[in-house]
Amino acid sequence: MTLPHPLRLALFGLPLVLALLLALVYGLAWRPAAREAAAVDCNARAPVLQPGQALKVMTWNVQYLAGERSVALEEVVRVLREERADVVLLQELQDGANSDQLALLQARLGQLYPCRSQAHYRKAGAIPEPWNIGAADLKLGTLSRYRIDRAERLQLPQLPANPLRGPFNPQRALLVSYLPVRGGGRVAAINTQLDGFAANDDTQQRQVARASRLLARLQHDGTPWLLGGDLNPLPPEQQPRPALGSHGDAADPLGRLAGSYPMIPSLEQASGPRQAAWHTHFAKDGHEPGVGRTLDYLFHSPLLTPLDARVRQHDTRGIAEHLPVLARLLLPALDQADTR
Repeated sequence: MTLPHPLRLALFGLPLVLALLLALVYGLAWRPAAREAAAVDCNARAPVLQPGQALKVMTWNVQYLAGERSVALEEVVRVLREERADVVLLQELQDGANSDQLALLQARLGQLYPCRSQAHYRKAGAIPEPWNIGAADLKLGTLSRYRIDRAERLQLPQLPANPLRGPFNPQRALLVSYLPVRGGGRVAAINTQLDGFAANDDTQQRQVARASRLLARLQHDGTPWLLGGDLNPLPPEQQPRPALGSHGDAADPLGRLAGSYPMIPSLEQASGPRQAAWHTHFAKDGHEPGVGRTLDYLFHSPLLTPLDARVRQHDTRGIAEHLPVLARLLLPALDQADTR
């Protein structure tokens, strides 16, 4: 049977239309390399880390200063000024045509942070409907009171998605900033935001595995490191919690990291009887969150000695749904540092 002429034209033209649509999608989408240099802006007069000094670190998902933008910006600036952390790891910073939030923060902080590094994990000129939800240009940003020699962006495994939507999904990454230490050696400050847990999907496990390989390499090289960010772990009541010091299993990527490296807060602090002191995320309605609302963590090399750690909660709940995690870590003395 011969098909009507209009139907034949439609059938023959459909592949061409689909090809053009895919070409348009990939033309609009951003496709980063697996490994590439990250942007660094650093004042040449910035001081260098000293062997044996205490290093204060903060990680905070500021959620692109959601809400009333000017108020949120000033509140974040206030907290950063008061804490004066040496290294600040920030997630969900917007970097659109009219708003570079990392640059705005650095400018408002004056000379407090002479150095910064950044890496995008979502970058699109436009996100086609119906997926145009949230900010289209997001990045990780690291502020430092000490010199950053260089930084790199390492691509993490991505969530599975159809060919039309996938290119516009966040491209999760590790932002690795290298801070030199006087006398030789360096400290690696790693900033990230992982995808959330999803049933029947191993993306988060693969992302943690990629980060673990980097940490193992740094350990092998004798490079002290710290890793912080919004790690979006599976809530404790839904995952097996290994005993501290064990390596967990594939269903518990955070537990596997905690079994290998020091973690702030520890699994016991995050899900034990005193977990309320370590909440880093709270419910939108303002009520106390339930078990498993700790989403933000700091891990660090065994070469760094923890001095103290806390979550700043008393005046930060109205700024973002995530709360800043802070820790002070002691750098190795010169005779312990890697001077290669």
